[in-house]
Amino acid sequence: MMKLCCDVLAALEGKTLVTAESCTGGGIGGALTAVPGSSRVYKGGIISYTNWVKEHLLNVDESLLNAVGAVSAPVAEAMARGARAALQADAAVSVTGLAGPGGDEFGNPVGTVFLGYCDEKTCLSRKYLFDGTREEIRTAAIREALLLVLQQNA
Repeated sequence: MMKLCCDVLAALEGKTLVTAESCTGGGIGGALTAVPGSSRVYKGGIISYTNWVKEHLLNVDESLLNAVGAVSAPVAEAMARGARAALQADAAVSVTGLAGPGGDEFGNPVGTVFLGYCDEKTCLSRKYLFDGTREEIRTAAIREALLLVLQQNA
């Protein structure tokens, strides 16, 4: 994970990155800040574990949350847009998903994760279905989020 974080930070040299994290609870930010000098790129993040935080700090529309649920592509994209705007960064990555113990009322099973990415040109999301324990799902989501940032800045 350290090499991946170093690669992400190197790819974004001269730009800034922020995170909006739900099911990973700050794990992406934690991984990035384990790298000395990461503050040249990584500004910080918002842990948006509840819909209230998504709505009030990331500006995710309440009607969107009610219509499609927090674990969805549109919400992942809105989280990334909101973090980028709130923290005034060049790029943002977001994660929202279900690490367990149960699924949600929208039919998403445990292991469903949506990642969002937003910069000045692009806003996108990707869906994943991870297997494993709660911690394995969270670790896989962190890794894929970092890979997404790297792919978008290659």
